[in-house]
Amino acid sequence: MKNDLFLRALRGDEVERPPVWMMRQAGRYLPDFMKLKAKYDFFTRCRTPELATEITVMPINQVGTDAAILFSDILVVPQAMNVPFEMKMGLGPWLENPVRSAADVEKVVVPDVEQELDYVMEAIKMTVKELDSSVPLIGFAGSPWTILCYTVEGQGSKSFDKAKGFCFSQPEASHKLLQKITDTTILYLRAKIKAGVDAVQIFDSWGGMLSPTDYEEFSWRYIQQIIDSLKGEAPVIVFGKGCWFALDKMAASGASAVGLDWTVTPELARKWTGGDITLQGNFDPSRLLSPVAEIERRVKEMINRFGKNKYIANLGHGILPNIPVEHAQAFVNAVKNYKS
Repeated sequence: MKNDLFLRALRGDEVERPPVWMMRQAGRYLPDFMKLKAKYDFFTRCRTPELATEITVMPINQVGTDAAILFSDILVVPQAMNVPFEMKMGLGPWLENPVRSAADVEKVVVPDVEQELDYVMEAIKMTVKELDSSVPLIGFAGSPWTILCYTVEGQGSKSFDKAKGFCFSQPEASHKLLQKITDTTILYLRAKIKAGVDAVQIFDSWGGMLSPTDYEEFSWRYIQQIIDSLKGEAPVIVFGKGCWFALDKMAASGASAVGLDWTVTPELARKWTGGDITLQGNFDPSRLLSPVAEIERRVKEMINRFGKNKYIANLGHGILPNIPVEHAQAFVNAVKNYKS
């Protein structure tokens, strides 16, 4: 690997500077991506290995991040499980018949991921070849709870009250669904590792919707299963948005790194995770709308507070579509030019 900074940081090695990448870096803020978006619908881009590869490599060539993350979507997993999500213009994820009963859960399958998601594995192999060992490649999946949220709600939501209501009123059915998603996710991420990704990240985008007690029951126990199954095969990063209350569990889980959103300070994050695990984050994506000089100043301050070792510079969530490319570039360059 010509640039192994990301992998060294995951191992906790001494580094000259932190590595940097951005969640959702392969996408909507890049003009070249928007050209492909105008030509091909969302899931066509996900399901066509040549397109997924082209989009994955874009930010490496155009912004210069230290790792690539495969262009895909967390909803390809439920699609393979007989949950036929669509992506509707102006609305986002859409499921015509959400899973709302024990009978609905019975129709959800644990698929042969190599067969049903072969297009993802082909995209990985193609991307690995295209990257030519320049930077590592990250694979990802949504957490079982986050996938359940969309599967029960049928679309995005500010509160996911239908998903929560399903779990609280039908716990047996909800745990059966969560286990099916977990089993599929383990098989999926294992197949991705076999296909060539260097690390995997679990996105618990809606974990912060739950109370700490409910988080333990409906989210964390399933994430822990995934980490336990994969931690000997590749580095695992766990990221939970709004889940500051679970940072101690995440740090003790066997994961290689813990991702952070922007609502926790570096000092508290280090304290709550015990100070010995690699942390990733946590620049507010909206802060990339600041003037370039301000971005540069805040990035240096962020690294100083986290420390350059056992740290991966990133955003606290996905990059926004209205971020100027030169501001994303400034963020990346500020990390690359870091000197303590």
